Amino acid sequence: MTAIAMAEQERRQTVTVLFIDIVGYTSLIDDLDCAVVRALQRDYFGIVSEVVRSGGGVVEKYVGDAVMAVFGTDETGFGPDAAASAVRVGLSVQEALRGQLLAGRFAVRTRVGIATGDVIVDLAATREFGHGMISGSVVSTAARLQAYAPHDTVVVCSSTRSVTDELIAYQELPPVRVAGKPYPLDLFRALEPQGVLCVA
Repeated sequence: MTAIAMAEQERRQTVTVLFIDIVGYTSLIDDLDCAVVRALQRDYFGIVSEVVRSGGGVVEKYVGDAVMAVFGTDETGFGPDAAASAVRVGLSVQEALRGQLLAGRFAVRTRVGIATGDVIVDLAATREFGHGMISGSVVSTAARLQAYAPHDTVVVCSSTRSVTDELIAYQELPPVRVAGKPYPLDLFRALEPQGVLCVA
């Protein structure tokens, strides 16, 4: 493929990235038969992907127990609503999982990290099962936020908070130092949607 053809399939865009995983997943599955692990994953991924898609997101990948989703990749572009949708989805996924027994017997807790930033979007990549759909440092930031999120919470970066602060209520958390980042990351815990517009 020529450089021009590749460029036509890719675009620079601001997006919001969501990472979610199961707390204590490694110890949970350590002694389980692989068929049970598969049943647990099937239930978990099914619930998460349904909420992501109903909230306007795109599931970019599944890795172990982690799900990465992207919001704001459509042709209408990125805006506060896309970022707020990612936060609402994070909260909704945790609500949907609450009280559920995956594979018929496992209650799980999750943590969600959300970050907003510029990426290169390559929509063809997911169809070809090749490299990821998006490329940019915001992906690792979202993953780091998720790793440091308190159990059963949704935490966001300062960029996400700044574009959604009229749509989502937040609680500021202490900044954290993470591997590979030269400065502490500001953390904000999403509490609940607010400021919903009424349609006349």
